[in-house]
Amino acid sequence: MENVSYVALRQPIVFELEGFEVPRSHGYPLFALVLAIYFLVLLGNMVVMSVIAIDKTLHKPMYVMVCNLAACDLLGGTAVMTQLMFIFLTGEKRIPYNSAYAQAICVHTYGAAVQTILSAMAYDRYVAVCEPLRYHAIMTTAHLVFVILLAWAVAIILIAVLFALNVGTPLCGTYIRHVYCSNRSILNLACLCMTWILSSSSFFIIFFCYAKILSACLMRKSDKGSRSKALQTCASHLVIYLIYEIVSLIIILSNRFPQVPMNIKKFCTTLIFIVPPLINPIIYGFVTKELRTSIIKLLKTRVAPKL
Repeated sequence: MENVSYVALRQPIVFELEGFEVPRSHGYPLFALVLAIYFLVLLGNMVVMSVIAIDKTLHKPMYVMVCNLAACDLLGGTAVMTQLMFIFLTGEKRIPYNSAYAQAICVHTYGAAVQTILSAMAYDRYVAVCEPLRYHAIMTTAHLVFVILLAWAVAIILIAVLFALNVGTPLCGTYIRHVYCSNRSILNLACLCMTWILSSSSFFIIFFCYAKILSACLMRKSDKGSRSKALQTCASHLVIYLIYEIVSLIIILSNRFPQVPMNIKKFCTTLIFIVPPLINPIIYGFVTKELRTSIIKLLKTRVAPKL
């Protein structure tokens, strides 16, 4: 087979996604299902972002990071679910070279940014619980902006480096055995493999922060109220991190067993772009009292009067 490196300079490269193996008649119901899920993802995350932006009492490090996480979830959900809807609606599985790489960049930026933002949120909770008297002195506006920019910069630079390594790499074909484009899919065509350094680094940062938080809480034996409040402030973040890890584990396990049907494996790989973006706004809306109160207030004052 002729290598397709630099062919894009002479003629357009078109990748073909394998997609889900379902009858064409099932395309419209599946399109409607994904559309409904995508609408809920948009609604939930946009509400969270809007409330945090409008309510000045929520202009705190924790909620600013929640807002960034919501934006990250929208990036990942949009990158994958819009492609799924297009495939289910039209049956067209071909995707141009530039579109494939654009989707792959969005997919991996989402995956990397989730890890770095969750690490930044763990750091914020660590400072809040372990250094409560110095929290406002440490988490100043300038420091908060630096932490958030660092989280996004690490993710974007890492992905930029990974994709820069692809430039000029000879591909072994244009058929992608997946339902969306990712760097791993394209690198598999180039007979290369991808490492996951960022995930392990994020895990150790979060583990360290929560180990320190737990240690600090256990030392406050005489102040049960303060200890309970400290743990509650960390609950939503920890639950969200566990959701990401559980979904990632499901994806890994589904690919470890050859007897698992391909459609199930493909479905599992899409969960990371559906479950967290769908559930995260619900978790923060119900678990976090301040955010829940602000959402209810916004609905009463700005939405209900117009009905």
